[in-house]
Amino acid sequence: MTTTTSTTAAPTEAVATGSTVATASAADAPALIRFRPTGLDTAPEVNALLERLGLGAFAPDGLTAFGGRNDNWAGTTTLGRQVFVKTVARAPDGSRPEIDRALAFEASAARRPAGSPLRTPEHLGTDRESAVSAFRLLPGSRSGSEVALDGAFDETLCREAGRAVATLHTLGTAVDEDPDAARGPALDTTEAPLPPMRWLRAFPWSEVQDRSMAQIAAWKLVQDDTEVVAALHRLRERERTAPRTPAHCDLRFDQFLVHDGQLYLCDWEEFRLADPARDVGAFVGEWLFQATYSVFAPTGEPTSAKDAVALGFDLSHEEIVERGAAVLRHHIPRIAAFWQGYTECRAPDPELAERAVGFAGWHLYDRLIATAQAHAVLNPVARAAAGIGRTLLLNPAGAVATLRLAGPATTPAAVPVVAVPHPAVPSAAVTPAGVSHPAVPHHAQPHPADAPSGSPR
Repeated sequence: MTTTTSTTAAPTEAVATGSTVATASAADAPALIRFRPTGLDTAPEVNALLERLGLGAFAPDGLTAFGGRNDNWAGTTTLGRQVFVKTVARAPDGSRPEIDRALAFEASAARRPAGSPLRTPEHLGTDRESAVSAFRLLPGSRSGSEVALDGAFDETLCREAGRAVATLHTLGTAVDEDPDAARGPALDTTEAPLPPMRWLRAFPWSEVQDRSMAQIAAWKLVQDDTEVVAALHRLRERERTAPRTPAHCDLRFDQFLVHDGQLYLCDWEEFRLADPARDVGAFVGEWLFQATYSVFAPTGEPTSAKDAVALGFDLSHEEIVERGAAVLRHHIPRIAAFWQGYTECRAPDPELAERAVGFAGWHLYDRLIATAQAHAVLNPVARAAAGIGRTLLLNPAGAVATLRLAGPATTPAAVPVVAVPHPAVPSAAVTPAGVSHPAVPHHAQPHPADAPSGSPR
């Protein structure tokens, strides 16, 4: 039995919302999105682990799952313990790199002082052979994706997120403190897999069958843009010479949980020694991706295809500019609050903010590739995200101040309106902060908070 951290699973079918598996939320609390989990008869290793840990097997009543790419189960055991269990896939060669990275995080995190800003669900045990881990369930907790979707991922939570990520970047390792006392697998020092540089030249034929036509079109946007390809190579080169720290390397809203007003960070399968700008840039990129969708659906997710078309076709150039400026004014203070929390807990290196902007640019491409998974045609809003990502990648230094990643948080200056053409987005309309948006309709599309990772894995 060893160690890890939490959330997400492979959903099969949505179930009734309104409370999580263990305790009901307040009557006026937002509904919680949960799913029916994979049958435990097909995963006997789950209850086997729980029994070995002395927790009792899962009681079948009320068993649910969180959304995500890995199978998981959330519920109460026969001994009354509230537990979350997840599995991860093994590599083709039979190794378990994701479990090993998560265990390396747990070994490092075990030395956090009491009251650390970096909170994670309590790890109860791991069966490395079957790649299954168990954690204490946080009853009534909500995914950061759900919280962002409701508009409740406010500046206070963003500041806490910044403090948590900065604390992660200052974690020591067992080897640092005592080379002979290291517990669990060693910290991964290999290069993070995204962006996959060989895919910038050509899309592997072996991967084509697993990609939608929209995803292939999204990769073509990247491959055909020689300036973006060059910018990604420059970003990788800067990363190789940057200071490295323990880093999450897969940071998204759905890796956070909010429980009893406190923020928890989860899912450590990509944890490794890496450029801390990756995590900062990913958090910034999440807000910018959210902002892109909000331009076309400012009052929330469209409720029907008819509504979605109306939201797009009825937007004039001036309306797109106006909405874009309003959305950025709304979201940039949250980015600033994150940066404030980060700098309260860690002094960044002088170039971290600029590298983070570059990684935010890549994050937008990564998210548009992910959201294209279920579509045959690349959505125009996804193309708008590519326009923002392109702007950030080509001129990261020019966006540091606009995104308020320079110095302490201050009252934001007026958001500039600059024309920046995007070769992959015809009929581009000028929007705030040098971002080009297509003046075209917004077709029905999953909310960005619900999108899976754009990882090639």
